[in-house]
Amino acid sequence: MRLFRHALAALLLVASPVAAQTPITWELIDEYPATAIPGEADLHFTAEVARLTRGALVIAPSPGAKSGLRSKDQVAAVADGRYAMANSFGGALGGESPVFLLSSLPFVTTSAADARRLYERARPLYEQAFAARNQKLLFVTPWPPSGIWSAKAVDGPAALKALKIRTYDDTGTALFSRTSTAAGVISYADLPPKLESGEIDAVLSSGDGGAGRQLWKHLPHFTEITYAVPLSFATVSLQKWNALDQPLKDAVLQAGETTTRHQWEALDGRVSANYARMRDNGVTIAQTPSPEVMQALREAARASLAEWRTAAGPAAAKVLDDFLAGH
Repeated sequence: MRLFRHALAALLLVASPVAAQTPITWELIDEYPATAIPGEADLHFTAEVARLTRGALVIAPSPGAKSGLRSKDQVAAVADGRYAMANSFGGALGGESPVFLLSSLPFVTTSAADARRLYERARPLYEQAFAARNQKLLFVTPWPPSGIWSAKAVDGPAALKALKIRTYDDTGTALFSRTSTAAGVISYADLPPKLESGEIDAVLSSGDGGAGRQLWKHLPHFTEITYAVPLSFATVSLQKWNALDQPLKDAVLQAGETTTRHQWEALDGRVSANYARMRDNGVTIAQTPSPEVMQALREAARASLAEWRTAAGPAAAKVLDDFLAGH
């Protein structure tokens, strides 16, 4: 009987090499709160890794900018080994490479299905860009379509012109600088005091991000312009990745693929749920924007797209052009 137990234990170790590993912990930092859609992705990935590695690898989420870092600084923090993982908003990574701005280009994607097709075309570019920064892309999170939160209704060109708007990337800043009084990139974690003071009276964001940060306290209007369906990217340090054996790598890759698929599926119904929550908190939602406002934004977007193409280079521009041709 004792021999049988020893043989069974040995067999289990051989059959389940992932379970035999000494537990490893990776901290996963995120600027956004756990209740925002990338925070929910972090939790899904954490649970999948725990299940697939049977506890051999532990993901420790650190949401809400607890690390003290914003998305634009998180990539460098993973590259130099300060943190194992980060989930970073792509729009904030334009300083690293224009490639990361692809998903947030204005009026390129009009639905989650469009955004997913663009992501699938662009994924090799994203992977290359992160590899050049000493990290591996594990999963992505699409955000619901971006709109304009504002203190007053954006019901015409004059209201658009009056905005002092927070954008989330350089492309958005360039666009709204053409249409509005002031525009600038501001991290979500740094927004509250600027809203309190009135320095900012509008925010380019999805209903999801806005609902998570309770923007309705200061900005009770939302205009559905379907500006973009941007992405957040979750990456791991190549040193941490390369230290894993193959069974663990396979498990983490599967967890990442499952999380990405789950997040695309999570967009279904997300907008209606966000809108219900926003309306419950007194937000007026304009789902049919002023044609004059949309015309002004689309005209400004053409110049922003041309500037991005020049900065991003031929490979990234080809991905965009192929997508637009297919679309």
